Amino acid sequence: MANVIEVNNVYKAFGKGESMTKVLSGASLSVEKGEFVSLMGASGSGKSTLLYLIGGLDRYFNGTISVCGYDIGKMKEKALSAMRLDKIGFIFQFYNLVQNLNVEDNILLPSSVKGKSKAEMKAKLDEILKITGLTEKRKAKPSELSGGQQQRVAIARAVIGEPEIILADEPTGNLDSNAGAEIMSLFSEINKQKGITILQVTHSHKCAAYGDRIIELVNGKTAAQDETAENVQEAVPAN
Repeated sequence: MANVIEVNNVYKAFGKGESMTKVLSGASLSVEKGEFVSLMGASGSGKSTLLYLIGGLDRYFNGTISVCGYDIGKMKEKALSAMRLDKIGFIFQFYNLVQNLNVEDNILLPSSVKGKSKAEMKAKLDEILKITGLTEKRKAKPSELSGGQQQRVAIARAVIGEPEIILADEPTGNLDSNAGAEIMSLFSEINKQKGITILQVTHSHKCAAYGDRIIELVNGKTAAQDETAENVQEAVPAN
């Protein structure tokens, strides 16, 4: 299968001179179309930094990063923004919902940016509300939802445009263990049902085990772990 993410020998540092902090020191990884991959590492290891570089949210690095066949480092900002909107869905630890919009309008925001009307998106909206268990909450405001429900809205917003890739940064980091397990089960369902490639950053082995494989960041470099989802399956909460 073709790789939809390719990271080759990437270096990243913050600051200059004596105050410079090296974060990535030759990181390399690849993710095939349809995979669900978990990226792990110690606190401050550069996991989120690497994810943001892959998503084109940070443009300053050495090395090469290719996403869906596009060389991120060579793209002009306008083309990169268009590619992100079309090809990538982002999910963060904090839900980033618009508080004065209801659930369905939050979900439809990226489609609105693309110029699609609510009527055009009705069938897809109904489908994603059903998948995420939010049908009965479609008119609720974020303040009326639990943390887990708000993250479901964020996931629905990322998925409704049918991106090729979802990049998730500690998606359960702000949730309790039960809500976190529900979110990870939802990721697995979306990955299998829709074939969307998922790369998640997590510090939790329980969450990482939902993926097909684990890649670890050690000393600024990436290395595939011997332990796969199957090898740590006992860490996954029972349904």
